[in-house]
Amino acid sequence: MRTTRPETTETEGAPLDRRSVMECAAWIGTGLLWTVVGGVPRTLGLIGTAEADSVQGGFTFLQMSDNHIGFKAGPYQDVPGTLQAAIGTARALPHRPSMMLHTGDISHFAKEEQFDTADAINATLGVDIHHVPGEHDMLDPGRKLYLARYGKKTKGDGWYSFDDHGVHFIGLSNVTHNGPDGQWLLGADQIAWLADDLRAVRNSTPIVVFAHVPLWTIYAKWGWGTGDASAALPLFRRFGSVTFLNGHIHQIVQKVEGAIVYHTARSTAFPQPAPGTAAHGGPVMTIPAGDVGGYLGITTATLYRTTTRLAVTDITLG
Repeated sequence: MRTTRPETTETEGAPLDRRSVMECAAWIGTGLLWTVVGGVPRTLGLIGTAEADSVQGGFTFLQMSDNHIGFKAGPYQDVPGTLQAAIGTARALPHRPSMMLHTGDISHFAKEEQFDTADAINATLGVDIHHVPGEHDMLDPGRKLYLARYGKKTKGDGWYSFDDHGVHFIGLSNVTHNGPDGQWLLGADQIAWLADDLRAVRNSTPIVVFAHVPLWTIYAKWGWGTGDASAALPLFRRFGSVTFLNGHIHQIVQKVEGAIVYHTARSTAFPQPAPGTAAHGGPVMTIPAGDVGGYLGITTATLYRTTTRLAVTDITLG
């Protein structure tokens, strides 16, 4: 089976039957689930295991990314349907998340009705949602729709921070500026704000940073990195637990550097190929017949009072 990366123009195709839509839903990632108990990390086993089910209380939150409402191509004719399936999976988790971090590309063409559709579906989870923009959310003239809806209490192009259960959360915007090499940028104003924001945060406070584009360069030729992240990352080195959550690349890629953990999220709309394995602008990936469910799924993690770093477990929906 073949899947394609979206182009910048709308495409239509033959509608799928319900069975085909549900098969597509099995390929789509539901998000990234975190449980915070105390403040310092320890691995949690798979959902449904005795270890995971034994966890009581605590603070859990879900990461969702790349809904791309409005996209239609190939087998992906019902991305609202696959988003509903993802939310249904989240609702069925043994530990309901307390909130959601959405790492962007809510819409595909930054249209009011696309934001409306995504909001209506995501609201059925029944939790507060904290957004950062994806580049597809900023395609309208003046980039007004996203900021008017989700950015009322943010600064600049949509950055902000908040505290919850002893964790300091930082939402960054890295989809509105590009460097001469085409890489996405945070920009000097946002980096200066970040330095000021972190100044009053204690070294022992767990930090969770969420943005759309990864803060580390995964594949520069496809814009899978933030060109000026090197000016921001040193600000986090004094902290004992830092986690960067991103979307944009529609697949799981992880990296650990000391106390800093980087983790990207899957999309709820469609997968993208591994870095460098296809031509940019329309990469095509081949999924072995009967094995599509092994490519996308859900990830869990937990934080406990221990000395080990945050670890995550990816679970497929197949």
